[in-house]
Amino acid sequence: MNPAASWNLVQDLREMLSYPFMVNAVRAGTIVAVVAGAAGWVMVLRRESFAGHTLALVGFPGAAAATWLGIASGYGYFGACVGAAIVIAALPRSVRTRGGGEQSAVIGIVQAFALATGMLFVSLYKGFLSGLTNLLFGAIAGVTDEQVVLLLVAAVPCLLLLAVLGRPLLWVSIDQESAAAQGVPSHLVAAAFMVLLGVAAAGTSQVTGSLLVFALLVAPAAAAHQLTGHPGRGIAASVAIALVVTWAGMGFAFFSPYPIGFWVSSFAFGLYLICLAWRKWRDRAPRQRPASQVADLAREVAA
Repeated sequence: MNPAASWNLVQDLREMLSYPFMVNAVRAGTIVAVVAGAAGWVMVLRRESFAGHTLALVGFPGAAAATWLGIASGYGYFGACVGAAIVIAALPRSVRTRGGGEQSAVIGIVQAFALATGMLFVSLYKGFLSGLTNLLFGAIAGVTDEQVVLLLVAAVPCLLLLAVLGRPLLWVSIDQESAAAQGVPSHLVAAAFMVLLGVAAAGTSQVTGSLLVFALLVAPAAAAHQLTGHPGRGIAASVAIALVVTWAGMGFAFFSPYPIGFWVSSFAFGLYLICLAWRKWRDRAPRQRPASQVADLAREVAA
């Protein structure tokens, strides 16, 4: 039975954080949101959402295999996602961005095989439907201190690597040919980012589950792209949106019988629609009110 929420948000927050498992969940969710928001913004910029979707699904059989072998599922997520990221990094960039062609069809087959393999490991573990639900759709209960430490250990190098890549990664993402002509090792930079994306997908899977990791990885970033095209402000907005939807999702999951993945995905989708509507209103506003803008400009000149 879930605790009952009230209109006193401070009291509800205190009640939620009185449980040690919720404290660990908030810590893990915060770490994951920061990494997913930052890596996701670059992923959307590079048009590598197809690759991100692949990494999200590959994490499921890794976690299921780890559970079957009696190992913490976090190690399975990281092992499978990072391994798949290395394989994807070896493919041509056109395959990762367009999602078409024979090779990308092979990736789609691999995705289906990954889901089937994950189901095999779940069945071998012998009968726990709740465990399957948690792997696919996430859960706020059962986050251990070891998992929080593992996420933090993986997140810090990821953020440092993203900061180091910084300008070369943006250059390669916007104009790969020009960057390569100026001596930037574009393939090495792209491969490094793909591994970073694999780590982000593995960490996010432990909060939202493998099927819904894509929502936290892409929706906040896509919403941030609607707000600004500036890299610094865009990444900051993406991280902020990811934190908001993660914290809100945890709160609603704690006070309801529905999994955190559903709440995080719903809030992320809702915020994306709001940002998209604001972007469309902003783009249309100058054409709708040209007279008022002329009047404002005249007043500024007169002043």
